[in-house]
Amino acid sequence: MAKRDTHNPSATMNLKPIISESEVLKRTRMRHRMHQVTENSVIAAGVMVLATLAAVLVANTPAADAVQTVMQWPVELRLGDLVGKLSFESCVNDFLMAIFFLEVGIELKYEMVVGHLRYPRQAMVPMLAAVGGVAVPAIIFTCPNWGGASHGWAVPIATDIAFALGVMSLAGERVVPATKVFFQTLAIADDILAIVVLALFYGQSPNIAWCAASGIVVVVLAWLNHAKVYSLKPYLIIGFALWVCMYNSGIHSTLAGVILALTLPVKSDVKLLSLSDWLKGQSRELDETYDEDYAILGQREFTDSTYQIERILHRVTPPLQRAQRYFSTATNFVILPLFAFVNAQVRLVGVDMAAVVSSPITRGIYFGAVLGKPIGIIGVTLLLEKLGFAQLPREMDTVQVVTMGLMGGVGFTMSILLSNLAFAEPEQVLAAKCAIMAASVTAAISGLAFLHIADAVRGSRRSRV
Repeated sequence: MAKRDTHNPSATMNLKPIISESEVLKRTRMRHRMHQVTENSVIAAGVMVLATLAAVLVANTPAADAVQTVMQWPVELRLGDLVGKLSFESCVNDFLMAIFFLEVGIELKYEMVVGHLRYPRQAMVPMLAAVGGVAVPAIIFTCPNWGGASHGWAVPIATDIAFALGVMSLAGERVVPATKVFFQTLAIADDILAIVVLALFYGQSPNIAWCAASGIVVVVLAWLNHAKVYSLKPYLIIGFALWVCMYNSGIHSTLAGVILALTLPVKSDVKLLSLSDWLKGQSRELDETYDEDYAILGQREFTDSTYQIERILHRVTPPLQRAQRYFSTATNFVILPLFAFVNAQVRLVGVDMAAVVSSPITRGIYFGAVLGKPIGIIGVTLLLEKLGFAQLPREMDTVQVVTMGLMGGVGFTMSILLSNLAFAEPEQVLAAKCAIMAASVTAAISGLAFLHIADAVRGSRRSRV
């Protein structure tokens, strides 16, 4: 998922004057440091890589059968008197991944409201580059699979922004900020296209009654937004109802997360221009009501006032942003690693690797991601600049564009999700997952290597001058 480069003031706030207990101060500072760690895209990507490696290792040990048994454990999901039973694997892929899609939808709405997607002309180049990065891999996959497994054409089209930005961060300042912003906008457009593809081509036969119920729930969510309901709980409860309806409708249930995100309010119901004056008045009132010689437990008027201030300040943050804060850590460090572990169970013991490597599915996915993604992204970007359609940011040169295109081939989360939907035969799924992992590693290494070589060549030219 895309990560915004946000600054957290609380992480650098001087808490010593306001917190009297040294142990409490120590724990508070530790939580701030942990928050910085959980917001680090490199660490999040690293955890996902470790989960993937662990899955591959476990799948090729005697513990594989036990893990597969756990995957089929029943999990109950309740909504009032309604009880749904899923396997643990299905719970991860269908329910928990809906929370991941909620995060994707939040990023999408953020970009539409205050990000680069609110400026159509500025966003047009990365968005069209994303179209190229989807079309070319699909064509490359289809060529060796024409008449065979061509229904898997969507598997290599997706870019895993969490992985890709994590890899990009390893390059440090050699990747300029403008490139990261461009790439993030491209990734958001890529997510939109992947969501559309998922909805149109990889659902089941629709159940009209459940589709109608899903539509009614969406209308209720839209009404909540229109009625200016700023509490997050009603949206989450009705969002779960939407997931239940979509799970039974034949439309892929993870899309419920995106729909929920798009209905969340982006405004605050607090008059922000009056907030500062109100806080000053409340501060004076607190000074007048607090008695330092009396136990805080008995100062009801003082604690009631502070609770009221706390509730008002909580409402300053829009529901969309609150949802992002609630779920981002769980998504990055629980849901995505779980998804990686569950879906990267690639058992290679006793497998004919020559057959896997020579499979048209393997070749289509691997070359679609490693070659198709860069060709589509780089080609469209440079063509639009050459035609004078738009001008790239000043700091972005051809090296930055090529690096970005190469790293666009880092696909994992959405690609594996699509492979599970596109292929039914175990041999096909195995070939697809092997190709996805191999392509992601190749794309990451090639992007970093190209950037290193380009910098070395530039340094050599400067030294000659």
